[in-house]
Amino acid sequence: MSDTTDTGRSAPIVPRRRRLLTRENRVFVIVACLISIICILVGGHLYGRYLSARDLGGRDNAIAQLDAENQGIKRQLDAKSALATELEAKLKQAQDSLDAITPSANTYTINPNQSLVVGDGHLTIGLIGAPGNDSVTLNINGKEQALGAGQVANVAPESSINCQVEVQSFDMFKAVLTASCSGAKPQ
Repeated sequence: MSDTTDTGRSAPIVPRRRRLLTRENRVFVIVACLISIICILVGGHLYGRYLSARDLGGRDNAIAQLDAENQGIKRQLDAKSALATELEAKLKQAQDSLDAITPSANTYTINPNQSLVVGDGHLTIGLIGAPGNDSVTLNINGKEQALGAGQVANVAPESSINCQVEVQSFDMFKAVLTASCSGAKPQ
């Protein structure tokens, strides 16, 4: 029998297990982690700035477009406002011309020695002679009355009707009167 011993064989080399945080590697691993974290933070910050700049570019374009539209609308509004002002002036001029041609209701212009039937046929008013400096002489239904500008003559041609004659203004060529009657209407 032969005696076999392990003396002749060399012992197999068992590889040492490598551990990540050995004393030699510990500083290297910590520095590598710190550098990785800093790179991630800087990269995230730069990517966030890129995204916000991209969004701001779209916002700036939209603002510029809205400003241009706003200026166009303001120009249109100014043009329409000027046109409206011009049309209002023309309307006022036309209304003034119409008012000058068409007298107001119940307002009459009487020349010297002229008579008018007014107040729905209840009054006959005549201007006697030329108006004086401070009054006119009117013949109202056959009665002479001297009236100044702004004075009112109350007349009752019939018991159920009341009439008023007011001198609006006068000059040496004409008198402007307002005459109105209230009460029963003629049949």
